[in-house]
Amino acid sequence: MIGRRGRLQPTLFIPGSIEDFIPEDHILKRVDRVLELSWLRDEVAGCYCEDNGRPGIAPQAAVRLMLAGFFQGIVHDRKLMREARVNMAIRWFAGYALDEPLPDHSSLTRIRQRWGAERFKRIFDRTVGACIAAGLVSGETVHVDATLIRADVSWESLTAAHVDATIEANRIEEDDGAEPENDCNRPGRPRTKEKQPKKRSATDPDATLTTSSKKFRMEPSYKQHTAVDDAAGVIVDVTVTTGEASEGERLMETLDRVEQNTGKPVERVTADAAYASAANYSALEERATQAVIPPQKVSRAKKSLPASRFKYDALNERVRCPAGKTMTRRSRAAHGWVYRGEARTCGACPLRAHCVSSSAKVRTIFIADGHTALLRARRRFARGDPDTDRWYARHRWKVEGVHGEAKTQHGLRRAVRRGIDNVAIQVYLTAAVINLKRLAAFLPSLKGFMTPLFRGLSFISPIYDPAFRRFSNKHLAKRRISLSPT
Repeated sequence: MIGRRGRLQPTLFIPGSIEDFIPEDHILKRVDRVLELSWLRDEVAGCYCEDNGRPGIAPQAAVRLMLAGFFQGIVHDRKLMREARVNMAIRWFAGYALDEPLPDHSSLTRIRQRWGAERFKRIFDRTVGACIAAGLVSGETVHVDATLIRADVSWESLTAAHVDATIEANRIEEDDGAEPENDCNRPGRPRTKEKQPKKRSATDPDATLTTSSKKFRMEPSYKQHTAVDDAAGVIVDVTVTTGEASEGERLMETLDRVEQNTGKPVERVTADAAYASAANYSALEERATQAVIPPQKVSRAKKSLPASRFKYDALNERVRCPAGKTMTRRSRAAHGWVYRGEARTCGACPLRAHCVSSSAKVRTIFIADGHTALLRARRRFARGDPDTDRWYARHRWKVEGVHGEAKTQHGLRRAVRRGIDNVAIQVYLTAAVINLKRLAAFLPSLKGFMTPLFRGLSFISPIYDPAFRRFSNKHLAKRRISLSPT
C-alpha cells in the first residue's frame, strides 16, 4: 500500500534541544567533545574597546563558525552563512538557537582582519598541543613537504614587475644629467644576457609565478610548508610563503619549530628531492637526525665530463680530475668553493675535448658546503636500504595524503582571499580542522576528559598523561586517521 504524507508541518513546538536532532557520529558533534575555546576571549581582548561600541560576536562563536565551514568544505563566508541558516548542526556547533539571528558574513571578514594571522596560528598551535597531550604525536619521525596553493587572481592581472624599477632608474639618470653607460659595450666586457622580467599580479602582489612540475605552466601561487608526525598523521608545523620560495632552505627552521612544540629532538626526517641539498644533509648530520631524503639525479645531458667524475679530497681541500691532475681552491661562492685547473695543464690534457668547452680555457668545479655529507647520502641510497625505502614510502602517503585531504575535502586547492596573511589564516584553520579530526577519530568516547586537558595545556612544556598515551597507542593501528567531512 502506498503511503500518503502532506508537505505541511503542523507541529509548532518541538520538545528537546537541537543537539537531540544531530546524529552522535556527526563530525561536528564528535569534534565538539574535544574542542575547548574558552581561552580565546582573553587572547583577543586587546583587539576590542572595553567601554565603547556595540557588542561584537563572541570570539568562540566566530571561530566555531569558521571551523564548521572548513569541516564541511565551505570556505566562502557568504555560502557558510546561507548554509548555517538551514543547517542545525552548524547552528548548534556555533552556539546559536533556531530562532536566534546569525551574524552577517562581513563580520567574519572584519574579525580576521582585526585579529591577524598570528592569533589564528595560536588556534592551530592549540590543536597541536592537544594532540601531543593526547599521545597522538611521537615526535620521532617527521615527514616534511611543500605544496602550492593557487592564488585568487586572474591571468589578466599579471604585469611585468620591472616596470616600476625601470621608471625609477630613468628618473635617477635624468636627475644626474649623464648619458647611461651600457656595460655590455665596454671594451673587454662580455655581453651579458638580459634577464626576463618577472610577472606579478597587480591585485595580489604577494603571489608569485611558480609551478610544481615542468609539465605544467607557471601560475600565481603561494607555497604551504607542512610537517606531519608519523604516529597519527598530525600536522605539527605549517607555514606559508610566496610561491617562488625554496622549500629546501626552510627545512632547519621547520625542524626547530617541531622540536619546540614536541619537546623532544627529531630522530628521523623524510622529504623529497627538493630538500636534497648538501647543506641540509650536513646540518642533519650535526643534529644527529637521520635524513630519509633521496638525492637529486645527476644530469647527464651535458657533453662535458660530469662533476661526479672529479674526486674531492676533503682533508686536503683539493679536487682530482679524471686525468689525475689536481685542481686547487680559488674563490668563494655563495654556498661553497670554486676549484679551477691550470691553463697549461688543461691545454695539454688529452680529455680536453670532452671536459672543457671551446670558449673556456680551464675546467672549473663547484664544491658546495657539506659536499661530503651529500656523497654519503648518495652512497646510502645507491646501496638500497630496505628501512630507508620503507620510511620514504610512508612519506608519500603521510604528508602528501594530508595535502590531498586539505585540497579535496577542505577547499585549500585555491586561496579564498588575497594577501599572504589571509592565505595563512586559511592554512592555519585547515590544519587545525585536520588535527581536530585526528583527535575526534582516536578519542570518540572521552567527552568529560578532554575539557580539563585543554584548559591545562601548555605549548612550552606539553602535558603528557600516561593513561591517555596507553589508550592512544593501543588504538593507533585499529582506528582510521581521517573522517568524512559530512
